[in-house]
This record gives sequence, C-alpha cells and structure tokens, in this order.
Amino acid sequence: MTINEIQDELIDDFSFFDDWMAKYEYIIQLGKELPLIDDRYKTDHYLIKGCQSKVWLHADHQDGRVIFTADSDAIITKGLVGLMVKVLSGHAPDQIANSNLYFIDEIGLKEHLSPTRANGLLSMVKQMKLYAVALNAKA
Repeated sequence: MTINEIQDELIDDFSFFDDWMAKYEYIIQLGKELPLIDDRYKTDHYLIKGCQSKVWLHADHQDGRVIFTADSDAIITKGLVGLMVKVLSGHAPDQIANSNLYFIDEIGLKEHLSPTRANGLLSMVKQMKLYAVALNAKA
C-alpha cells in the first residue's frame, strides 16, 4: 500500500467513530499494536525532541525501505507514534521525505490534541522525515 492509501484507510477508519473518546481509544489501540523498539535504542540519542512525553524512535534501512520502531512512556503518545509508524514505515526514504500527511487534518487530530501533544506530533513527523532524508543520502 502507498502512503496515501494508508492515509485514506485511516480517514475511513476514523469516520466510523462518533466521538473523540472512541477515536482516542482507537489511537491507544494502535499504540498497543506498535512494533516495539529494541531496548538498546531507548536512550537519549533516540528520544524525539519536542515531545512532552518520552518518545523513542529508531529507523532502519532494509531492502530500500525505512522500517520504524518506537515506544513512549505515555499511552496516547504511544498511540500517536503508532499512527505515524503505521503510515510511514515500510516505504522508500524519498516517499517518506516527500509525503503530504493530510490525514492528520482530515481526521481532526490537531484540533483534538493539547498544544504540547500537537507539537510532539509535529516533532515525530519531522524526525521521521529527517531519518528518511539521512537514510536516502547514505544509500
């Protein structure tokens, strides 16, 4: 699936929920399904700067694709990073770097996050795109 196809699928998934409590529960569930980061990457080097909670993110380059693993010490934040991993992991670095993540606005996520969580989400996106650019340059 392409990044846009995954985004469209998520927009459809979120449209099934009537209220934001149900949407938050879905985000938390995504966090529970997140492929966990190896403990050796749970260091300050892999922390995403700009997140109120601790969020560790690791990127690996396998067969021309970027594979992200992550974890967080907060359940909503873990769900948010799980959402981003679901959308961006498994794609070519240039696809990730050039992606337009329209689903964030389409599902109303920014309006329903606290300012600190919204900043953290933007920091996650920025870091994932930076990893993609770096891995693309290295390849």
